[in-house]
Amino acid sequence: MANMSVPPPLPISIYPPASPVVITDTDPGHSSGMYLQTLNMADLSEWPKKDNRRMLHVVYRVGDLDRTIKFYTECFGMKLLRHRDIPEEKYANAFLGFGPEETHFVVELTYNYGVTSYDIGDGFGHFAIATQDIYKLVEHIRGKGGNITREPGPVQGGTTVIALVKDPDGYTFGLIQRPTVHDPFCQVMLRVGDLERSIKFYEKALGMKVVRTVDKPESKYTIAMLGYGEEHETTVLELSYNYGVTEYSKGNAYAQIAIGTDDVYKSAEVVSQVIKEVGGKIIRQPGPIPGLNTKTTSFLDPDGWKTVLVDNVDFLEELK
Repeated sequence: MANMSVPPPLPISIYPPASPVVITDTDPGHSSGMYLQTLNMADLSEWPKKDNRRMLHVVYRVGDLDRTIKFYTECFGMKLLRHRDIPEEKYANAFLGFGPEETHFVVELTYNYGVTSYDIGDGFGHFAIATQDIYKLVEHIRGKGGNITREPGPVQGGTTVIALVKDPDGYTFGLIQRPTVHDPFCQVMLRVGDLERSIKFYEKALGMKVVRTVDKPESKYTIAMLGYGEEHETTVLELSYNYGVTEYSKGNAYAQIAIGTDDVYKSAEVVSQVIKEVGGKIIRQPGPIPGLNTKTTSFLDPDGWKTVLVDNVDFLEELK
């Protein structure tokens, strides 16, 4: 893939960068600034399994917000759930999905004024949409002028029927035939350089569980599906390892996944401990975002993929 020029850093999300907050600072939600220091390591290691976690949305940048909204609503059948324009910061967001944000995984599209294209890189893989009639959906997308890059058919060496579509910005969407569909937006696929290390990070730092692994020696790749429920019942993160490839270009198009938590502070401390063991980096200490008061923390995994943890109660307040 040809490299495109990289513009200066720009806002990417409804959760803009904020000044770091020291973890042990007193916060309105905690009576003591020593809150985290009273936790022992056993409590921390078990916290991700006990926490009320859910994948909320995925954030990425597009070059024409209206064009992408039109494509997702008309071709995929998504609904526009929220839209906000921030002219003083020269960006706009749109949230789209197959159901309300309280219960469904959605996309958060970001448009930065004047930026019409981005470099997707080779690390991002695809998003996936489940459907009960893949052939009908493909013909519908084709009729709307969509770019079908793989016609419907069984996966190599298997029986699952899939197809591939590219949206107007070049993001790949996999379509998957399933007999029943809970939330159609079912996967986010990212490539990693060390699958065992990545699995350890997402299990220990984020409390995900491995729901399926597939090793294809003949094709020289391995994938692992991780999430907070069974693969056919919830959205999962698909991590893909290509034999011998340890690094990928991230580009500047894909941004992050947001995950809900009942305690941003405790969750951030867990992530900090796991980072010491397997790598990664905290890039925003836990605390409320000025002007919004939603408590978040953000970090990079060992491969540099970004995740934002968002307070569950604050998130629901945003939706009111």
